[in-house]
Amino acid sequence: MAATQPLIPQTAGEPGIKALLPKLVRFSLIVAIDAAVIWFLSRLFFLGYYPFAAAVLIITLFANFIILKQQAYPIRWMLIGLVLMSLFTIYPILFTVWVSTTNYGEGHLITQEQAILQIEQQTYLPEDGKAYDWTAYKSPDGEYVLWLVDEDGTGFLAKPGKLITEPQVGEEGIQEFDENGIPTSIEGYQRLNTLMAATDKNLPNILFGEEDKTIQVRSPQEAAELLPLYVYDPAQDAMINQETGAVFKNIRGTFSGPNGEQLRPGFIETVGAGNFAEFFLSPALRGPLIRIVLWNFSFAILSLILNFGLGLLIAIMFNEPNFPFKKIIRSFLILPYTVPALLTILIWRGMLNPELGVIDRLLENLFGWAPPWFTDQWWAKVAIILINLWLSYPYFMLIASGALQSISEDYYAAAQVDGASPWQQFWLITMPLLLVAVGPLLIASFVFNFNNFNLIYIFNAGGPPMSGTPTPAGHTDILISYVYNLAFSGSSGINYGFAAAITIIIFLIVGIITLLQFRYTNMWEEVSENV
Repeated sequence: MAATQPLIPQTAGEPGIKALLPKLVRFSLIVAIDAAVIWFLSRLFFLGYYPFAAAVLIITLFANFIILKQQAYPIRWMLIGLVLMSLFTIYPILFTVWVSTTNYGEGHLITQEQAILQIEQQTYLPEDGKAYDWTAYKSPDGEYVLWLVDEDGTGFLAKPGKLITEPQVGEEGIQEFDENGIPTSIEGYQRLNTLMAATDKNLPNILFGEEDKTIQVRSPQEAAELLPLYVYDPAQDAMINQETGAVFKNIRGTFSGPNGEQLRPGFIETVGAGNFAEFFLSPALRGPLIRIVLWNFSFAILSLILNFGLGLLIAIMFNEPNFPFKKIIRSFLILPYTVPALLTILIWRGMLNPELGVIDRLLENLFGWAPPWFTDQWWAKVAIILINLWLSYPYFMLIASGALQSISEDYYAAAQVDGASPWQQFWLITMPLLLVAVGPLLIASFVFNFNNFNLIYIFNAGGPPMSGTPTPAGHTDILISYVYNLAFSGSSGINYGFAAAITIIIFLIVGIITLLQFRYTNMWEEVSENV
């Protein structure tokens, strides 16, 4: 007989508990982490860091989904990397979107509450206010006290946040008075001489005394009972001038008076789609904007065609096995790609200089005329395209050479058997297979040239300038350089909100073009499968 296994009594439900325990531990851990994140989010919202809080919330929800969803189990091992990648991707995007809906910029970098506090620090001397001669004392910890003498010769001791008193010798740490009735020393404090007190930058910012009676240093000779010059009125959302009664209402993040006077600093305020509307609807922008957009697309497309075309032509020449001195010539042709673009642009700028440039001097000597590269809009555009061609063709030469070497010779042998001409072989075999390899790189090149700020700005800063435009615009400006001029070089100062709005517009334009180009890339891949 076969040996029978002894029956071991088991507690009902024991296997279920063992299986459930890891899930309970995991769930408890998730709850604890989510609770900490919720507390962190509440602090972020309280402090006004809304874009960062939104990014943290999105990332937390994404992490919960990955951990709790059984189908997403393989992704869990990449969770930390995905979280960091999302944080450095999502947050900048959300922050840019948030900035685009505000007036964030020069003079508008703080909240309204912070701006009100700074404006209310401005003071004035009322008609019934008293003035005093003052002497300052400073403790080793950096605390100050003032000895005040009024017009009657009465002395007072003033400390920040404390009642102003009229002490005698032996009171408040006063040891003795000099011949002018000023304490020679106060216990715990050192008397400052006139020069030290006059050059101390902290003293004018300190309010001595209590709220109902504060003393503030006005000059090296005088301290006075000052009142806040401006007081905030929540009902009107305005600052009221206590001395004149003028009302400064909130207009797009700036307290503005009836005569156009503005109080500084301003503050961040939501403007919604105002920045976008200004870009599209402003008559001052519409005129140069159309020309700039047309040139931007023309520059990016022409640069792509010429750069890729020249690089491909050279690559095809070097693809011939019997091409003489191939290695030496190829080395020289790659040299422009090894020199930093910044230096190359500056060198070309120097060579095209109308007075000292070697190219212009050579053309003058040979033909008696040289193109006005910097003053004529068309020649300036030609110069920019030529410089970009010099900078970019080695790159396309290299990638095209690699792609050509990967194409099997069997295709060409079969085509020759079918009677295909070299031109037909190029268009029906070489180009489809080549575009499969370099298609994404062509898209990246177009995007790069569409936003090629360095070339435009370094060569001629977008010049020559357009005439008759109320905004700073040049004939060779592209969108990104035009935005830079509008946002950072305008008379109104730096405007990050406007710059962010246009950045989003450019991002959408480039994104749509990229998606369309990737669609054609898929078509190339389908063609390659049938070749």
